[in-house]
Amino acid sequence: MIARYITPLVLQALQRQAAVTLIGPRQVGKTTLAYEIGLTRPSVYLDLESAADRNKLSDPELFLQQHQDKLVILDEIHRIPELFTSLRGLIDQGRRQGRRTGRFLVLGSASVELLRQSSETLAGRIEYVAMGTLNLLEVASYPDALNTLWLQGGLPDSFLAANPLDSLVFRRNFIRTYLERDVPQFGFRIAAQTIERLWTMLAHQQGALLNVAQLAASLGVSSPSASHYLDLLVDLLLVRRLPPYFINVGKRLVKSPRVYIRDSGLVHALLGIGDFDTLLGHPVIGASWEGFVIENLLAVAPPHTSASFYRTAAGAEMDVVLELGGRHGLWAIEIKRSLAPIPSKGFYHAQADLNPQKTFVVYAGQERYPLNENVEVIGLIALMQELMAIH
Repeated sequence: MIARYITPLVLQALQRQAAVTLIGPRQVGKTTLAYEIGLTRPSVYLDLESAADRNKLSDPELFLQQHQDKLVILDEIHRIPELFTSLRGLIDQGRRQGRRTGRFLVLGSASVELLRQSSETLAGRIEYVAMGTLNLLEVASYPDALNTLWLQGGLPDSFLAANPLDSLVFRRNFIRTYLERDVPQFGFRIAAQTIERLWTMLAHQQGALLNVAQLAASLGVSSPSASHYLDLLVDLLLVRRLPPYFINVGKRLVKSPRVYIRDSGLVHALLGIGDFDTLLGHPVIGASWEGFVIENLLAVAPPHTSASFYRTAAGAEMDVVLELGGRHGLWAIEIKRSLAPIPSKGFYHAQADLNPQKTFVVYAGQERYPLNENVEVIGLIALMQELMAIH
């Protein structure tokens, strides 16, 4: 279930590059996926949070040369960032000996330091694959998959929990672990209470336009500090900044990004939403559904897809603009939770401005039908399948 879409991407990357970095938040299944790949070939796995495994790398060149014919899986590499220098030497040595690809699979929680170290030290020798939470196509065979995934989120242990209460407890512990252990571990000296307040504020403002000054005032910090804290959550793949789409239409465009907590289950945990009835009566329901749809669409969109939103000061608005490239061009997507979606005038004005190749209104139902000759109403699974088909 977990590896259905990501495993092929990792395997393809290992065929192209000597080192592949699989990045993503904790608990999304990176280690499980790495184990599965390791079973397909000679491999060695090192958990760098384990003191015993870190000790094995006290002389990294000596240890890794003993396994030069194996795939070496290095989990939580941020614990030994200096290891990247050793990997560079071993990769270059292997290239001279004729082994150019598939040497190292590196797992990390997408910290700024991890990306900086690897990109500088292993430039031209490494490829990144981002692993998110479970998406709807991966769990479609489960009972009431859409509502369960929306309520409980895509962290595997949360989605598969025995009941909503167990799921909520897991997510609250996940949040606490990030605040108290993981953020400090990545070298960020920020009070856990400050990050928790920011995270909760973002949940209340799910999908809103970013207003750094307002966030800073609410947190009691400077605007640069608030931006830095937000950057941290973005770098850890916990928050998405959806940028505005710019087009020369002679109109005043909104220039601030929209901000979403990427996992809907975390949105609900931060707001104390523990069951579906509570979600249905909560003011965040529309924004939560919107963020849920966006993450699921982007999870299966072709690589290098550029996503944004479109909004003008006059009220023209499109929730998602996907730049797919080539003959697929631009797709415009409006997101509605209603079973009988009726787009606003602002939607049609945005469609006229964008002139997209395709326009969809994605909604909570399953029936697919044309709204007019240029707009199609479609369910989330069907639209995800449309995106999968153009890979």
